[in-house]
Amino acid sequence: MERIDLSTAIWRKSSHSDGGLNNCVEVADNVPDLVPVRDSKAPDGPVVVFATGTWRTFVGAVREQNAS
Repeated sequence: MERIDLSTAIWRKSSHSDGGLNNCVEVADNVPDLVPVRDSKAPDGPVVVFATGTWRTFVGAVREQNAS
């Protein structure tokens, strides 16, 4: 598996996180062609990395589900 250098990633909390201490997901927007995602409570823990198109499909499906 290829290692992705995230040392320059700029993380932000998702606008859909609860804003508190418990359910905070962070994403990095500045990694070309990829969307890294991590748990803000474990910033040194594992990171899931999505291809940009896959991430857009996922977010679109979640939005559609929440709209119903």
